[in-house]
Amino acid sequence: MVLVLPSRETGHRSHDTIPGAAGISDPAIGRIIFHLDMDSFYASVEEQKQPELAGKPVVIGADPKQGKGRGVVSTCSYEARKYGIRSAMPISQAYVLCPHAVFLPPDFPAYVRASAAVMAILKSYGFRMDQVSIDEAFLDISHLKTFETAQAFAEEVRKSIQKRLGLSCSIGIAPSRTIAKIASDFRKPGGLTIVTPSAARDFLSPLPVRRIPGVGKKAEGMLFEMGIRTIGDLARQDVQVLIGRFGRSAVSLHHLACGIDSSRVPEGSGETKSISRETTFETDTDDVEGIISMLDALVGSVSGTLSEENLRFRTLTLKIRYTGFITRNRSRSLTHFTNNPASLQSLSHTLFREEYDGRKIRLIGVRLSSFEKRDAAQATLPL
Repeated sequence: MVLVLPSRETGHRSHDTIPGAAGISDPAIGRIIFHLDMDSFYASVEEQKQPELAGKPVVIGADPKQGKGRGVVSTCSYEARKYGIRSAMPISQAYVLCPHAVFLPPDFPAYVRASAAVMAILKSYGFRMDQVSIDEAFLDISHLKTFETAQAFAEEVRKSIQKRLGLSCSIGIAPSRTIAKIASDFRKPGGLTIVTPSAARDFLSPLPVRRIPGVGKKAEGMLFEMGIRTIGDLARQDVQVLIGRFGRSAVSLHHLACGIDSSRVPEGSGETKSISRETTFETDTDDVEGIISMLDALVGSVSGTLSEENLRFRTLTLKIRYTGFITRNRSRSLTHFTNNPASLQSLSHTLFREEYDGRKIRLIGVRLSSFEKRDAAQATLPL
């Protein structure tokens, strides 16, 4: 069964049962993965800071300068999206589409604080957790045993975030990370979508292939050339034909299309091995100013986690995924441990300058590793 609960836009409860699929008490239940994705996060935080913005089209990004500005849209409210405005769109185009929108510069410190508050709520439940970006995280809630209990838990989380922070989120619950992520995006904003194991293939089948995380514009075009437009089309394709076109990575892609996905929330050993954040742009972009702004937000988020866990790091890795799913990683290990936010930001900028080759970027991320516990008496070392 696919269970879709209220969306903020519709305000009604809907239960969609797929023919032949099991119900919410599916006996095939094994793992239960929870994915939370904040709704229009930056714009929502701005609305919390300025309540008078509620219900207005809000655009976060560069100064539009009456339609002559350079730069891009970082993100925008759902009201702005009704005018056709999207992330990574030239800010001048956004102004033309909606000149009466409220245009605001990004306030990354505020977004990082709000992110920390959201993640603190999730951590308080004690489940295994993996925060993957400033506004999304996975929980392994398999201990809840049933999707019925998982539904009640998700509703509690949504209400807690709304009541304590005044922010909206969408949640997907499924047997794996990838399907849970697709489910959380199924009915935004404010949606809760539950996909049981027996319903996974039927849930995925009618969705466009672009809904699969990692399938970008180039891969989508290649799939279209093969007559593959939906995930169901992909599932029906001969896997050997896919391997011939995309290589061995096509095997896991085909498995996912068939509802088979082994991705899970990684187990921790009790000791932090790495702290990472990454984000995927809605549209591949080569706007360096916008990319750097997003990088700074990610750096601010990992820096906050360093402080929370009383850690100092020694190695930083920058991750860039270009158009065409080409991924590059560049690492730098320092001669000493540090938790200095300015040093972390400076190092991330250095790695970006060294790695970026001018192509459009689909994803950017940062990862910290090689830690030591910080002695409260120690001073923070500069870079």
